[in-house]
Amino acid sequence: MKTCFKCLILCLFLVGISGSSKAQNPILDRYVKLGLDSNLTLVSKNLSLKRAMNGLEAARTMYLPDISFELTYTHADGGRSIDLPVGDMLNPVYTTLNQLTQSQAFPQIENQQINFLPQHYYDAKVRTSVPIINTDIKHNRQIRETMVKMNKQELEQYKRELVKDIKIAYFNYLSALEAKAIYENAASLAKEGRRVNQKLLDAGKGLPAYVVRADAEIAQQEAKIAEAEQQVKNAQYYFNALLNRDAEAPITESEGKSEAVQTMGQPLQVDISAREELKSLQDNIQIQETMLDMNKQVYIPKLNAFLDLGSQAEGMKVSSQSQYYMVGAQLSFPIFAGNRNKLKIQESQIAVAEAQNQLVQAKQQLELVARMSKNEMLAMQKNYESSKVQLEAAATYQRLILRGFQEGVNTYIETIDARSQYTNAQLANNIAAFKLLSALAKFERENASYPLN
Repeated sequence: MKTCFKCLILCLFLVGISGSSKAQNPILDRYVKLGLDSNLTLVSKNLSLKRAMNGLEAARTMYLPDISFELTYTHADGGRSIDLPVGDMLNPVYTTLNQLTQSQAFPQIENQQINFLPQHYYDAKVRTSVPIINTDIKHNRQIRETMVKMNKQELEQYKRELVKDIKIAYFNYLSALEAKAIYENAASLAKEGRRVNQKLLDAGKGLPAYVVRADAEIAQQEAKIAEAEQQVKNAQYYFNALLNRDAEAPITESEGKSEAVQTMGQPLQVDISAREELKSLQDNIQIQETMLDMNKQVYIPKLNAFLDLGSQAEGMKVSSQSQYYMVGAQLSFPIFAGNRNKLKIQESQIAVAEAQNQLVQAKQQLELVARMSKNEMLAMQKNYESSKVQLEAAATYQRLILRGFQEGVNTYIETIDARSQYTNAQLANNIAAFKLLSALAKFERENASYPLN
């Protein structure tokens, strides 16, 4: 436990400073992968990405013919009509023919009245329509493709935030474990001090006050151990929540004895070019420019062709006479729309300018945050180096005071003070180490340097 953070610092600095894409901490990388595969928010964002991809596929199919079956049935009575005096025109002729032929071969007929509205009329057809010229389809497809890219970048953006949160949660868990071990070690030393003082008291060479003081110190350390155990549990719960695991799931600790931060002092480069936020803003500019092109091409005519194959007749009759086909084309060309098209073009131009301005502002803000993150990490490096010096000094001081107490030169109160200084130095070193790791995780996030694939 006392050296696990040293290996972590070395490994992560090798990743963050040298820019290596290889995994340097397999345990932590395995947890990161687990979080990327199972986090509930990521599952939801993956569904949003699938919806965007379905929209893109739908836009691509707009070039294909559209085939549909249509059936219309109508029945009407009354309304306008036309009178046909066929009886008045033909009956005299039929009468003359009957007289000449001495027969009744030509019967008399009545005048007819034809309604304009059909009775028991149907029209059943299969219509095939296909766009010939339509620039909106092309532009909509381009917009859908860009939106899919933006959804992917939003997904990657959340992944990077999740990677940072998982790493910091893991470091907090290790820090809590280290603090608990420090308090347990301090409690062991206090118990050993009580044992020694009790033996001295039993031999008539010690003081009862030292035994009482040792009991108080043991109680104090046990209270801190209980508090540290609670912090360990809380850190474990939060870490497992990020991984969508059971709250009590065990967490594997990193192992290793490498010296901490061997690569300190190497230059840290701030590079925000890989940030998904900038890519999304660039894609937003592309969408607005596509909208501008689409609005400018409003005067390009739209041409659609269609083919109808069907049957229509009254009385629901189907025969060779009722069958038909119809081929046609529809051309649409705007002439005047009250200046609305011109205003749409101006609105799109403004939207392009706004998107470009947002990109410039985002670059400035992200670069500022990245530089501040770099400065924070440099400060954490110095704090960690300082805590190592203080820890070594406190350890040496404790050894000297303990030796002096055993030789009768120093008092027991001085050993307590030395032990307290050593414990505080250990805690300070522990906090500085994991603050450095957290600062590195933030710097890695601001530069989007963690390999997601």
